[in-house]
Amino acid sequence: MSHDNSRLVYSTDSGRITEPEVKPQRPKGDGIVRIQRQTRGRKGKGVCLITGIDGSDEMLETLAAELKKKCGCGGALKDGVIEIQGDKRDLLKQLLEAKGMKVKLAGA
Repeated sequence: MSHDNSRLVYSTDSGRITEPEVKPQRPKGDGIVRIQRQTRGRKGKGVCLITGIDGSDEMLETLAAELKKKCGCGGALKDGVIEIQGDKRDLLKQLLEAKGMKVKLAGA
């Protein structure tokens, strides 16, 4: 005799428990911020890569937004490296030195 209220229920919500992903720590910089121009893999469009800034992701995010606004161009933050579109190395150097950072222009 079957009961209408006793249906077998199967759920796929729970199952294998995955370990929380641990982000690898970024290596500590040597105190020198480097600005490098890169065009490789970007269809000829140049970007400036800013590396060596020690700080939290939130601090880097706000710094990237501020630099993009002052340069009047786009950019991104990827793995602790700030990318600014276009060749704005001299302007970026001035802006970062005004914040008290030691800046070097790296690469060609």
